Amino acid sequence: MKNWLRRAPAAPQPVAEPAPAPGGAAERVLKRLEWTVIRRLDGLLQGDYRTLMRGAGLDLADLREYQHHDDVRHIDWNVTARTDTPHVRVFTEDREMAAWFLMDLSPSVDFGSGEQRKRNVSAEFVAVLARMLTRHGNRIGAMLYGSGVDTVIPTRGGRRHVLHLLHTLQDRPSIKEGGPTRLRDLLDSAAGLIRRRSTVFVVSDFISEPGWERALALLAQRHEVVAVRVLDPLELQLPDLGLLTLRDAETGEQVLVDTHDAGFRKRFARIAAQREADLRQALMQAGVDALELSTDADLVDAVIRFTEMRKRRTRLSAGGGMPAHLKHAA
Repeated sequence: MKNWLRRAPAAPQPVAEPAPAPGGAAERVLKRLEWTVIRRLDGLLQGDYRTLMRGAGLDLADLREYQHHDDVRHIDWNVTARTDTPHVRVFTEDREMAAWFLMDLSPSVDFGSGEQRKRNVSAEFVAVLARMLTRHGNRIGAMLYGSGVDTVIPTRGGRRHVLHLLHTLQDRPSIKEGGPTRLRDLLDSAAGLIRRRSTVFVVSDFISEPGWERALALLAQRHEVVAVRVLDPLELQLPDLGLLTLRDAETGEQVLVDTHDAGFRKRFARIAAQREADLRQALMQAGVDALELSTDADLVDAVIRFTEMRKRRTRLSAGGGMPAHLKHAA
């Protein structure tokens, strides 16, 4: 389904980090988020920020035989096949961890049916997480995709670096029209650039040409990947607003539709629901955690739901038993 509600790739360029302007727009936005969002999260999370970067910052230290309490995702299948005995990788944890934000800023993210556009929701989410992580000694970086992967912000720590990232997002002009989004290009570029194991947040509406699913799964084999999907309620269900001209944000194509037609609204909702189911299935098969951010939802609630989900996943993986096919092999 086309994104009715809502390009040659350029080589990504590192962005020099300027001195933050006192009282600038980025400073004002970050201060607002620190007071209205991060302070609330401080009280609700009670210092438990490790769930935001579960599994990141690890170096391989040793191999040993699988035990009942081990996380099955740490099984080394090559060693297991050679020895006929399940083995797991043992990691040592770094004091500093790195997080990367892969940001889809293609034309479709400029849509918003209410006060917020998807682009604004993405930027605020990234600013909040970046500030929370850098306050605890972690480093953050970003790769930005417009009509291609055009900007790379290397990993650094500190509030000034968060301001640099936010300033870059705010000063970036919107892309009016172009070709379809190729999210695979962003994921492939990240796989080639990010060498050390990191937590990678893929922030996108996932309105893209097919083919990104395999690239996401390959990225998740090396890194802890989180799919952050931004959406707007109008992309899921159309209200009865009479005749509307809908425009595809990426191609400029327009179509006149009659939203008073109940049959049309039902077909739209059915196609949207199928796309939602296909997307969730693709993310699950890629083995990544997923967070949904809506333009009409509270950011604090979304982050809290996300951390609770990761806590449950951590407890389940830590307490899971040996898979049945491995029990036979052992």
